[in-house]
Amino acid sequence: MFENLQERLEGAFKTLKGHGKLTELNIAETVKEIRKALVEADVNYKIAKEFTDKVKTEALGRQVLTVVEPGQLMVKIMHEELTKLMGNTAADFNIKGNPAVILVAGLQGSGKTTFTHKLAHFLKTKKFKRPLMVAADVYRPAAIDQLIVLGEKIDVQVYHEKENNNPVEIALHGIAQAKQQGLDVVIIDTAGRLAVDEEMMKEIAAIKSKTNPDEILFVVDSMTGQDAVNTAKAFNDRLNFSGVVLTKLDGDTRGGAALTITYTVEKPIKFVSTGEKVDTLDIFYPDRMASRILGMGDIVSFVEKAQEQYDEKKAKELEAKIRKNQFNFNDFLSQLAQIKKMGNVKDLLGMIPGVGKAIKDVDINDGSFKKVEAIILSMTPSERENPDLLNGKRKLRLAKGSGNSIQEVNQFIKQFEEMKKMMKSMQKMSNAGRTIKGLPR
Repeated sequence: MFENLQERLEGAFKTLKGHGKLTELNIAETVKEIRKALVEADVNYKIAKEFTDKVKTEALGRQVLTVVEPGQLMVKIMHEELTKLMGNTAADFNIKGNPAVILVAGLQGSGKTTFTHKLAHFLKTKKFKRPLMVAADVYRPAAIDQLIVLGEKIDVQVYHEKENNNPVEIALHGIAQAKQQGLDVVIIDTAGRLAVDEEMMKEIAAIKSKTNPDEILFVVDSMTGQDAVNTAKAFNDRLNFSGVVLTKLDGDTRGGAALTITYTVEKPIKFVSTGEKVDTLDIFYPDRMASRILGMGDIVSFVEKAQEQYDEKKAKELEAKIRKNQFNFNDFLSQLAQIKKMGNVKDLLGMIPGVGKAIKDVDINDGSFKKVEAIILSMTPSERENPDLLNGKRKLRLAKGSGNSIQEVNQFIKQFEEMKKMMKSMQKMSNAGRTIKGLPR
């Protein structure tokens, strides 16, 4: 995500390297490169120029402290202005109705149905709501079946009427059922078209008029770039939607839509979605996105994702096992599962400042864990509990059972032993630190 833009912006900031202060000349040179980078990222030229003019004005008015390099100050100014461009702060999400009604709109293929499913899961698991999904796309039968299947996966009810071709009636009947069953939120998945047309606009406007939604979310495929911004504007002129959802941010996107959609339609981005997995929906934070665009990572989001998977009881049990040097393959497999639950591994590592750039050319995906998992799952219960049992004969059996070479099995076991030693030494350092401070171990 935004890798090309990151590289171009880094190149722009390098023009200030070696300069002791910001001057009109070196600012102008840097700003010119920033503008080029934004235009290449599919930002409208007019918006790119307005943005860089603000950056230039702000930079000229700043005094560089002796402890701050000009390049560092320019990055700080860029972070501030990018955050403003994308909406400044995270937007509120209104789910206070009884039930709250959320209308999901967008073009066909933008990811509306997948987002509806992700939002239902988000509301159920993170907001502790009881949602109902309504299948109101009457033109694509597969959309109804898709939503039913997705609903079963997350144990969320789907209201549908396969024989009814009136989406307004279906939406109203769905809301009535939610009220009858005491459900908290109704999410209406509507039909999309391949392009904006009058019939589509009339239909979605009618659903809005009759259901009086608390939130109208326009779903945008971020891979469509500037076209997504133009489509959002057309929808907003008719619907006056309350927020935008950017999907497929893990794809080959140049980032222009994410940067400028709020500026263009004056509506906040409320959610961003990456990948197909149900737990890859996140609230949009403009400052965090600005940090990622500038290659500064997003450690706050990383910690939040880690905390979602954190189990205090299990963590204490694990700490005790590490302290006694009893960490085994079952523990390792458990930790691996928690990491995978947090999301795409490369995206997660990219949130850590400095790591994203270092691994940009490294192929890291969830499949990278499969070899390790296969080796561990080929072990007997006693081997997983006691790694010391693994002799040459057992390792050969593991290699055959997991479809790996004996060299790969040996390499993994060696890495596991090194990791155990490192964890043990870190635990000792932690205990020593507590003792020094006079705290109990």
